[in-house]
Amino acid sequence: MHIVLKRASSLDDLVKVFVVRGIVFCAEQQVAYRLERDAHDCGAIHILGEVDGEPAAAGRIRAVEGWAKLERIAVRRRFRGSGFGHRLTEFMLQTARQAGFFRFRMHAQAHLEDFYRRHGFRPRGEVFDEAGIDHVLMTLEKGQ
Repeated sequence: MHIVLKRASSLDDLVKVFVVRGIVFCAEQQVAYRLERDAHDCGAIHILGEVDGEPAAAGRIRAVEGWAKLERIAVRRRFRGSGFGHRLTEFMLQTARQAGFFRFRMHAQAHLEDFYRRHGFRPRGEVFDEAGIDHVLMTLEKGQ
């Protein structure tokens, strides 16, 4: 199995990113397309994960008030449970650091709080609804 994680750099890469997000968020989690795709896609850094050339994972990184916000982190069902999500998260953090960020935040799906804790993220505040799914604000700062 050949795994590649990369910054999306072509139209083909972006199509693959959006395919993964459509499968995971729209098909599996029943998030409305109008909520899944938004105006922030145009200015974001998109990350693509492939297994043997097959689109398997995606994420995006946006600059928000001095923070790198990790968003739309998705791994297709058949690629879960193999550590792919952890590799994707670490790659996204590394990419954001290379872009000059040292503070990170995300709206994590609440059931994934422990997953992101393993990467150093800590919850901030109460659980809230986003797109019909419970989320929690999580942050990671140097020295946190």
